[in-house]
Amino acid sequence: MLRIDNLVCRYGKVEAVKGITLAIEQGQLVALIGANGAGKSTTLRAISGILPSASGRITLDGQDITKCTARQILGFGIAHCPEGRRVFPDMTVNENLDMGAYLRADRREIEADRDRIFAMFPRLAERRAQVAGTLSGGEQQMLAIGRAIMSKPRLIMFDEPSLGLAPNIVEQVFSIIDEIRKAGTTVLMVEQNAYAALDMCDHAYLLETGSVVLSGSGRQLINDEHVRSAYLGG
Repeated sequence: MLRIDNLVCRYGKVEAVKGITLAIEQGQLVALIGANGAGKSTTLRAISGILPSASGRITLDGQDITKCTARQILGFGIAHCPEGRRVFPDMTVNENLDMGAYLRADRREIEADRDRIFAMFPRLAERRAQVAGTLSGGEQQMLAIGRAIMSKPRLIMFDEPSLGLAPNIVEQVFSIIDEIRKAGTTVLMVEQNAYAALDMCDHAYLLETGSVVLSGSGRQLINDEHVRSAYLGG
């Protein structure tokens, strides 16, 4: 479904991603793991068109999207749920969800998707008229996920969805991500909790200093000695 070939990304003169290659099959949950600064978030930004790539190629169903704008890529069905939630703080919950659907015109289906999100996250339903900046961190993460779903994506990318959340909220967020995958949406996830990511994914890539150094099923990486010692604390 999505393929990256020899992707290079730079911030000024600093090469953050150094020629990585990876592939995501339709319906899979794929995890990117690695230390801070490994290039994981940069990879997601390049896919979503937020950060232009220096070289390499990104294709969606065989179509080259490397030079497409973020708006075009969203229109192709790729949604990005960014690190740190990035909700619109002065807008209500409902208005944030509307922003997720701004490329859509199917009002009846938009309302059906909003109802589905409120069923997933009852707290958001209770706070639909509340300004997003006053929500808790966990509620903002729920809203960020809901906003991404409102674009009706074929592929949704999550960047550190558990960051800064209480353990009970983390469990709920991971459960929702698993539900999204089971419903047929392809998922690419960057996650600091390497064990949780590997335990739920179909395939995983380990990035170190901007390069893919290991890939395989989640179970294969969990059982890899280097991964266990460096990222799983064992």
